[in-house]
Amino acid sequence: MINFNYETDFSLKNEAEVSNWILNTISEESHKLEEINYVFCDDEYLHKLNVEFLNHDTLTDIISFDYSIGKLIQGDIFISIERVKDNAKDFSVPFEEELNRVIIHGVLHYCGYKDKTDEDAKIMREKENHYLKQLA
Repeated sequence: MINFNYETDFSLKNEAEVSNWILNTISEESHKLEEINYVFCDDEYLHKLNVEFLNHDTLTDIISFDYSIGKLIQGDIFISIERVKDNAKDFSVPFEEELNRVIIHGVLHYCGYKDKTDEDAKIMREKENHYLKQLA
């Protein structure tokens, strides 16, 4: 089950399409979905989580809490709409593209992909691009 929750003045226009895309991504990565809760929020909301749970006093676009066991995907993904909008401008891409990249980025973490090293980040970006093409 995929749940979309809104803690800011924003809502996805295509929840069913995004849900199917996420399910297809998880399946293609040979995992199974238990439950993912997306929470769309603002910078202040996400900053509080970042400080409280990760001890990072910085702004970020996404925080994911992974409760997956083996190949069974479960977790909570918090996304700052403000940060996504700013990043879209910085990267000169449409807001929807950047939002979808962040949405699938969290799922890819749950599937075992990392992004701390340059090589891991390169692989993550390739996977994001692969799945973004499937949504378009």
